Amino acid sequence: MSTEKGERRGEVTSYCDWMSQLPPGLHNIPLFNLAIPGSHDSMSYDLDINSSIIEPDRLKRFSKICCVPKIVRKWGITQEETITKQLDAGVRYFDLRIARKANDSDPTRLYFYHGLCTRTDVETVLSIINAWAERHPKEILILALSHFKGFDKTTEEHLHSHLINFIKTLFGAKLFLRMDIPTLKRCWDQGRNVIVSYDYPANQHPEIWSKITYYYGKSMDPARVESELRQILEKRQPHNSFFVCGLNLTLPDDAGILKYILRLCDNFVNVIQRSLPKLLLWVKQQAGKTPVNIVASDVVTRDDFVSTVVELNVSKHVVEE
Repeated sequence: MSTEKGERRGEVTSYCDWMSQLPPGLHNIPLFNLAIPGSHDSMSYDLDINSSIIEPDRLKRFSKICCVPKIVRKWGITQEETITKQLDAGVRYFDLRIARKANDSDPTRLYFYHGLCTRTDVETVLSIINAWAERHPKEILILALSHFKGFDKTTEEHLHSHLINFIKTLFGAKLFLRMDIPTLKRCWDQGRNVIVSYDYPANQHPEIWSKITYYYGKSMDPARVESELRQILEKRQPHNSFFVCGLNLTLPDDAGILKYILRLCDNFVNVIQRSLPKLLLWVKQQAGKTPVNIVASDVVTRDDFVSTVVELNVSKHVVEE
């Protein structure tokens, strides 16, 4: 295919900078109407084997038994690559679940978690993301901060205030304000390429967006995940807001979890890898019937996940032409 034809169709040649390569016809539509690849439990590659168990609750008491945190880690890792490699691969939405370690000597230090806490603290990771955003000013990043485990009633207001102020200071003028409707062109014209969603009342901060709804099928069965997501997407009425279609599988929160975690020669990544091609095929089919916005998955750097989601935009543009 000639370069001219490729440019006309808006084909993406580098997913590290795919937003800047989208066809001009997509530059002025709300980001709510673009298909955006995202990662589920984005920091789970960094889980600390020496951390106390944060979840599930029934396993917390076994944190001191050496094999239990190892099992939790094996089944808690949903991403294999670092946050920088996920960004380079084209991921633009990040599911960042935050916790405070009990008895931490630093009163404001926070970590990410998924079963266990991460080794790297929140401020360090956000600084890495900020540096990447500076190097790629036309790529719009959506950071969804949520859960906030270990924020007790005596400290939560202080911790939230500290974290929000850190975010505002770190990202500064790169933060896109929540009263505006984000489009690629508007973000580029304003020099703002970071959107922070915060699942805690923070309406007094115009730089901080409210919670982004995350739809998912609570099952380890891909067919059931597809069915539940299909029902949600077909019922959902379009409105000006971000929403996530989560392709992630979910371990049972009852004794049924033993069916998986007692598999000595298996792990969560392997289970996901076996199901992801089928889920991606379903997304391509479903996107032709209902709107999709952020599509989040585990192991986002495998199985052409990013290219499949990004291609939904290009295909839509070609059809509309």
